Amino acid sequence: MNKKGSSITRVLDIIEAISTAKHPPSPLDLSVELDIPKPSIHRLLQTLEQEKFVKTDMYGGYILGDRTYKLLMNAWEQEPRKMERLAILQKLSDQINETCGIAILSDNQMLYTDRVQANWPLQVYLPVGATVPLWCTSSGKLFLSFQPVNRRKNILEHLPIVQLTKNTITDPGLLEENLEQIFLNQLGTDNEEFISGMVACSVPIHRAGTIVACLYVHAPTIRKSLEDLVAYEPLLRQAANDLNKLIDV
Repeated sequence: MNKKGSSITRVLDIIEAISTAKHPPSPLDLSVELDIPKPSIHRLLQTLEQEKFVKTDMYGGYILGDRTYKLLMNAWEQEPRKMERLAILQKLSDQINETCGIAILSDNQMLYTDRVQANWPLQVYLPVGATVPLWCTSSGKLFLSFQPVNRRKNILEHLPIVQLTKNTITDPGLLEENLEQIFLNQLGTDNEEFISGMVACSVPIHRAGTIVACLYVHAPTIRKSLEDLVAYEPLLRQAANDLNKLIDV
């Protein structure tokens, strides 16, 4: 069966196109890009949505669904480069002497996928598999900062932004200013905005020029200030560059 006649190939092409799109594509976008007739693309998308491999966002564009994310997470955990990722994190953690990890976007939250814990009696424990908000964490705000302005504003309007600490930024205007500065610096920051007594910063991990994950470090304020962590930015960027190479292979 040739490529155009293969439903399986078309389904895989659709999932790949959605996963690599810079913005959630519409059925027409996918039909044009993949050269699949509109009736067929609608039928295949409907099936994929019913099976939770894809879903629509608030604009009607298509994004990856829960089952696809679970497959990706299983592949992330099982693939041979996990040990290499952890070795990079271990080196960074040893250099900074604080906990480091990787977070990815999962729905409207950040999901911790890899982590190396620093050897301190006092720890802020956020285990692998934990999810954290977008609007008040260094990795979440970094991901938000990469979104187009109109899309970002729409996302923020629909997120349940609540005051988690005295430093949580809940004013839309102030949060937008903070996100613009984060994008300018390509450095996410959390100044006790998520958990009182914890600071964090993060840098992007890219694949083909698109942010796919964040490399973060966090610490209790009794040991380090936000300025202390930001001073390690060169080490974070070097580690992120090493992680980029693993992803691009």
